[in-house]
Amino acid sequence: MNPARFIRRQLLSLSGVGLMLGALFFAAALTPTLIPRSYLTQGALAGGCFAIGYFTGILWRRLWHYLELPEPSARARSIANALAAAVCLLVVIVFLWRTAEWQNSIRAVMKMAPLETAHPLKVCVIALITFVLLLALGRLFALVARFLAARTRRLVPRKVANVIGVLVAALLFWSIASNVLIRTAFNALDSSFRELDVLFEPERPQPTDPGRTGSPASLVKWTELGRMGRRFIASGPAAAEISAVTERPAQNPVRVYVGLGSRNTAQARARLALEELKRQHGFDRKILIVITPTGTGWIDPAAMDTVEYLHHGDVASVAMQYSYLNSPLSLLFQPEYGAEASRALFAEIYGYWTTLPKDKRPKLYLHGLSLGAMNSEKSAELFETIGDPIGGALWSGAPFESRIWRSVTANRNPGSPAWLPEFRDGRLVRFMNQNGPTVPPDRPWGPMRVVYLQYASDAITFFAYRDAYRAPDWMNAPRGPDVSPELRWYPIVTMLQLALDMAVATATPMGFGHVYAPEHYVDAWVAVTDVSDWSAEALARLKEQLAAKARKTSAGDADDDPDRGG
Repeated sequence: MNPARFIRRQLLSLSGVGLMLGALFFAAALTPTLIPRSYLTQGALAGGCFAIGYFTGILWRRLWHYLELPEPSARARSIANALAAAVCLLVVIVFLWRTAEWQNSIRAVMKMAPLETAHPLKVCVIALITFVLLLALGRLFALVARFLAARTRRLVPRKVANVIGVLVAALLFWSIASNVLIRTAFNALDSSFRELDVLFEPERPQPTDPGRTGSPASLVKWTELGRMGRRFIASGPAAAEISAVTERPAQNPVRVYVGLGSRNTAQARARLALEELKRQHGFDRKILIVITPTGTGWIDPAAMDTVEYLHHGDVASVAMQYSYLNSPLSLLFQPEYGAEASRALFAEIYGYWTTLPKDKRPKLYLHGLSLGAMNSEKSAELFETIGDPIGGALWSGAPFESRIWRSVTANRNPGSPAWLPEFRDGRLVRFMNQNGPTVPPDRPWGPMRVVYLQYASDAITFFAYRDAYRAPDWMNAPRGPDVSPELRWYPIVTMLQLALDMAVATATPMGFGHVYAPEHYVDAWVAVTDVSDWSAEALARLKEQLAAKARKTSAGDADDDPDRGG
């Protein structure tokens, strides 16, 4: 076969309506959303949007014919197509020219250096490759559907056979994708993350202090903690480090962690965590925090270091790993694992905590970041704790599927923005971002304190499937301080843009997107745990020191943590 003739035939077979609608989708994909994009991600996104627009145009034309609606004359159709093609081409050129400006509008609010160019040629090449691959897949689907319809037409009327062919082809493609491609990818990723989890880092040797998890005296073996567990145990500040910052006497914080390899079931691991916490006298501390990690078991040091400094080390924390996969994969393939594990751990800790004298036991709190926040929400049932309530919770970067977060946001006070709601009188739930809380700090709390720390630029929190057909509330004015003023809503395209933003939400500077900063955790923990022995000046100094320390190490951690922030 002559390659030139084959390419020419394929080009002539393309739908004009599909190409025009695809061009508009391509152009809309170049506009900004929440996270800055590289030319590689921008090209892949634009190519995918072009393909969706193209297929939508084809479906529209075929539906028009199928319903036998009146057709314009050939001359009118030719003129209309030429005008529409010219307009679409002009729109694409203008949008490509403005791409760098739009990306810089995001980078400006995140205090990032501006781009000199958005590499429009590279974007177009990557988009073309993406479109061709998706077009080939679409034509393969159409070929299979026509083949099945032709075989079915012997038994049923033509139109019914066409519908059956499309449905069967869709089921066939979905079955192959889910049972072969996705399952194979899942098994490969699970194996890869499992092997990564057992790697030992020489800079984190086994602790020798018998009072620490993983030591020779510990009930939890160092080798069974997992990579993220060993990192959590080894990375916390010691009493001397805390005193050097606070200029006050301090204790060594208690950190308990149980890895997936420690026991076979979530209930058994939770019981082991309780026994290890009791061994380390964690219930004698002022503050006790039950942590639900992210997918791989990662715990944000910015969150836990902060509360340990604030309370001079008089803090015990306990966590339990529930997956080897990072948060997006764990949410997709193992959604029940995190909820089961967090529920089991909380039940064990809370059950023992309620048996202790109320005037001698620690204040009990929950914490989770990202997927950990969603699963931490599920760990405690209100009706089970209402008779003996816990102190509260700090949940940061809660995913859009988080049940309590969605309910509170949907029922926020009229006039408060969706990206930073106010809920009733603020006695139970408050929201915070880079600028602090939504209500005055001196407003009284109720018996429980729940704080959601979230950034308006965090797509993991603000993505929604309905963004495909209606503009989200958080786009309304006034917008969050870290959201581009150039952001606009486009049907279907905006949802795809935000889906990509979720995948790269941790590629932002600290304090934006899905990367939460220690200085913002300071404000959140002050509100949740009722810190009253710090002056405003001392808190400001603590924020500066923790922020400087975090930013000094954030680049290396971001490269090393496969699940950082999510």
